[in-house]
Amino acid sequence: MGNGSRTGLRLPLALWGLTRILLLLCVFKIVVIPGPDITFDVSDIYQGWYEVLRTGTYPLDDVTWQYPPAAAFAILAPGLLPFLGYASAFFVLAFLCDAVVFGLLVHTGRRAGRSLRGAWFWLAGVPLLGPTAYARYDVMVTAVAVMALLAAGRSPRVLGALAGFGAVLKVWPVLLLAGTPKGRATFRSWPAAVGAAAAVLAFCLVWMPGALTFLGFQRDRGTEVESLGAMVFHVVRHFGWSGEARMNYGSIEFLGPYVSTVSTAALVLTVAAFGWLLVWRFRARRFVSSTVADAAFVAVLLFTTTSRVLSPQYMLWLVGLAAVCLAYRSSRMRKPAHLVLWATAVTQFEFPVWFSHVTRSDPLGIAVLFTRNGLLIAATLIACRILWRHTVTEPRLAGAAKVPAQAGQPEREKALSGSF
Repeated sequence: MGNGSRTGLRLPLALWGLTRILLLLCVFKIVVIPGPDITFDVSDIYQGWYEVLRTGTYPLDDVTWQYPPAAAFAILAPGLLPFLGYASAFFVLAFLCDAVVFGLLVHTGRRAGRSLRGAWFWLAGVPLLGPTAYARYDVMVTAVAVMALLAAGRSPRVLGALAGFGAVLKVWPVLLLAGTPKGRATFRSWPAAVGAAAAVLAFCLVWMPGALTFLGFQRDRGTEVESLGAMVFHVVRHFGWSGEARMNYGSIEFLGPYVSTVSTAALVLTVAAFGWLLVWRFRARRFVSSTVADAAFVAVLLFTTTSRVLSPQYMLWLVGLAAVCLAYRSSRMRKPAHLVLWATAVTQFEFPVWFSHVTRSDPLGIAVLFTRNGLLIAATLIACRILWRHTVTEPRLAGAAKVPAQAGQPEREKALSGSF
């Protein structure tokens, strides 16, 4: 049995190794992907931040620093490998985080009630995104999120602590707490998250000045050309709209008439989406082993799809959370997970391969962007419907069906006893 189990792991391990070697060849520029240089952020922006952070302060005058204060840990982490250059060390750390996630999914997939589908999903999803997966620190954040979700069943406090730390690392991991079961699990995980986030934030505030400067830089961002709201401007550019797409706050954004209106609409849509999530949590009646992961997947889908910024590395968040969902046999998120996988594959063409077409809003750029965003919209709507049906509708219907049977029980007892 043990030998058979080890034999069954040889194929996924071999495929993981081959695909990751290819990713490393890409980020080390031995294999060159068409389009913009995806390693620029690491070799120029991240390394520039690294040099500033080493002096004992956050980048106070750099508007591209738009991340919570614990992001400094990820930016400084390549210093742990002083025998490598900054970019090389960063890529190696990204590779190691990828390996940790894959190992955790393989380990959990071999337990009772679990499945190796999650490991296979991660194996495929990361290379489908392409070298961007190793050229951003999001793989590190995703590793923290995956560890948190996989710990949820055994220790709600560990889930909370990792979610709180992740929130100070890149905000979105706080959404991992959306689906914690009502009662003890919530009372343990949520305070642990608040405590961990407060402790890390306090450390950062004491550690270096400027820990909260990112708030102003993030507030002033516009509508990125890859976002859902940007689809409006990709179309109206062909009908005389006078705006333009250019670099702004570290990414290509649309600037011009009505951009602020669309950005505000995106924010309203995000608030409405979270309002639905709050109603769901209040109405939910059934929490199974996969509900924490399923709800986290839905919450991050809502956050990502409605955001005014939808950078390609955001897909890595969704791949990681979908992989955790599929690691549970009780999860019903297979269809939206597969849509996310297709969207991830399209994203590599959207950026970096055909990014010049996207920024010009030509037919190819519009087609690839609308395909990716359309898949994300479909995945979001389907995932929301599945979560609501599985945790709200079905338990309510099951409860209603029991009432007539219980009401008729005394009459049946009388008939059997001869009381009629």
